Amino acid sequence: MIRVLNIISDTNIGGAGRVLLNYLRYADRRRFELLVAIPAGSALKGPLEGAGAAVYEVGGMADRSFHRDDVRALRDLIRELKPDLVHTHGALSGRVAARLEGRKVVYTKHCAFPPHGLMATPPGKLANRAADALLADGVLAVGQSARELLMASGIPERRIHVFYNGVAPIPAPTPEQRRQARAEYGFGDGDFVLGILARVEEYKGHGILLDALERLLAQGRGARVLIAGEGSRLPALKERAASLPPGSVVFAGFVREVERALWAMDLQINASTQSETSSLSLLEGMSMGLPAVVSSCGGNPDLIVDGENGLVFPNGDAAALAGCAARLMDRPEERTEMSRRARELYLEKYTGEIFAQNVENVYLDILKGANHGTKK
Repeated sequence: MIRVLNIISDTNIGGAGRVLLNYLRYADRRRFELLVAIPAGSALKGPLEGAGAAVYEVGGMADRSFHRDDVRALRDLIRELKPDLVHTHGALSGRVAARLEGRKVVYTKHCAFPPHGLMATPPGKLANRAADALLADGVLAVGQSARELLMASGIPERRIHVFYNGVAPIPAPTPEQRRQARAEYGFGDGDFVLGILARVEEYKGHGILLDALERLLAQGRGARVLIAGEGSRLPALKERAASLPPGSVVFAGFVREVERALWAMDLQINASTQSETSSLSLLEGMSMGLPAVVSSCGGNPDLIVDGENGLVFPNGDAAALAGCAARLMDRPEERTEMSRRARELYLEKYTGEIFAQNVENVYLDILKGANHGTKK
């Protein structure tokens, strides 16, 4: 049995936590014993335990990548648990602690923000390359855009393992489920709902979507927007929405039952302007056959093949987004075909089983030749 300790410093359930939960759901428990270290009081504790992981709460570590106190606490935990491999998610302290305890280490690059400041300079890249070689045996990049950003920050291509996220399927709604879900948000049969499921931050492009909505409304179209999520730009976005006709934009806040928000949509929108790798929300929509209109940012065009399971518009172009939405509003037969293709692509490439197998292949590759039969 191979013992793997995942370390994640999130106190809330964000993208990295959802990726970890997706993996745990499909992990091979015959070969891998899975442990997770989290900050004390993290909202991840219950879901992780529900997914079958042994969870260890660590004092400190909350929402920070590195602190020497966290290194000490994690060294104590690693010394106690004796994992064969440590897998970190945004927790540099975990990588340092694992290396100091002589463990194999892998980490996941979940986002794709470009390097800036010193990290974008040749000396910064050289330093990052040296630190990576010292602190990890490999890195998982969830998409080509994550790979490109890692290479831009100095990480050699040979150390990067590239594959896409995978998710549990969301069933397509029955007509009654869809009607009820839409009614919860105040949508009627005649409304065409453009939905976005993302943190409300500037780089997620909510403002671009509202600009596109304004164009659609000016054309006399019955379009409405559902915004599911919270974030720092929410007050400004609500102020912007107030300039549109009443009821044009519905704010759902943080949504726990993601499927109900997706069931209410006619099209899923991803208008991100930066940091997209392989969006979990897009994959969940694909699993139930929901077509999408997405920006050309990062990994979006890898998931949404233009003209097959959705449409791709130039990054930041609200007029083009409005044009894509109008096209699919006018062509229900095209939406039906895109729905069929979305489900096909999900089953071919993006299931939870495929994702878990890819992760475990990296584990086995890194541990090749090691003895895992006994614990030290």
